[in-house]
Amino acid sequence: MADKLQFSLVSPARELFSGEVDHVIAPGTDGEFGVLVNHAPFMTTLKNGVVRVLEGDTVTMRLFVRGGFADVTPAGLTILAEEAVNMASVSAEQVGKDMDALRQDILALDKDSGQHQALEEQYSYLESLRAALVN
Repeated sequence: MADKLQFSLVSPARELFSGEVDHVIAPGTDGEFGVLVNHAPFMTTLKNGVVRVLEGDTVTMRLFVRGGFADVTPAGLTILAEEAVNMASVSAEQVGKDMDALRQDILALDKDSGQHQALEEQYSYLESLRAALVN
């Protein structure tokens, strides 16, 4: 019987992580949840937030996800995120610049434009990411 959890996190763009870990904590829509090896199977939706990967009691990786699904099976945990980024690879300053540029794009669009809502959702994601980076 394995003593490590097989964990994979994938987004439409790419697989961000796949490997064995001790523990994963994820932002479920009904609240945070943790998964260890041999966890009971379940599936849930995710909200924007930080997925923490732990080895022992130490957080070794923080991944920010924009929604998605988590699937726990006897084989391990798979997170399918709408969008995801390793928080070690981004800065709050760069996210702020991206938000400023996106806000200009939003202001330039007609509110009835089909793109308007998608850009607003992206802006909300960036706000959540920036908040997670500064905390």
